[in-house]
Amino acid sequence: MPGLIHVVDDDVSFRTAIERRLKLAGYDVATYESAQQLLDQPPDGEGPSCILLDVQIPRLTGPELQRCLLELGSTVPIIFVTGYADTATTVRAIKAGAEDFLTKPVASLQLIDAITRALVRQEAARGPRSRAKSFRSLLSSLTPRERQVFDLVVRGKINKQIAHELGMTERTVKAHRHQVMEKTQVQSFAELVSIAERLGMCN
Repeated sequence: MPGLIHVVDDDVSFRTAIERRLKLAGYDVATYESAQQLLDQPPDGEGPSCILLDVQIPRLTGPELQRCLLELGSTVPIIFVTGYADTATTVRAIKAGAEDFLTKPVASLQLIDAITRALVRQEAARGPRSRAKSFRSLLSSLTPRERQVFDLVVRGKINKQIAHELGMTERTVKAHRHQVMEKTQVQSFAELVSIAERLGMCN
């Protein structure tokens, strides 16, 4: 699952060596000599991607860049690669969501393993996020009546209660429920409730 790797390090020889190694492994690579350069055009995280980030960078440090990206809502995983690993910095970075913390010089196998793990986790997290996003757009295709039925269904109301509340027959409620399931492309009532719960629609 090759992807785009963003390498942020002020050491030009390290950037060049890492870029060569990653390209040989099949990755696309973008390099930055400062954290600010990356921050000026933050990665969108649409495809598989991760950031290899030095800790000690002049002006804006690696952990500071990590904080800025989190504030921007970035979901691109960060792997710190540093020659100055101290326990406090490592713990803070991992607690803030860093995928890994590697010490220079880093072996190619160790680096590729860390990147692979980060990209796999990124893909696993992207699944539910993109499912929720598409679910929202599918919900917009419901008629006002279907939306009313949906809102009551995900709050745990049974057909009889919905029929009474909306002034319709149970048969009509069942027809609307069927349409809701069809239009939202879910396979079961449990899945419908699960996604609605994740989107905060079950309150």
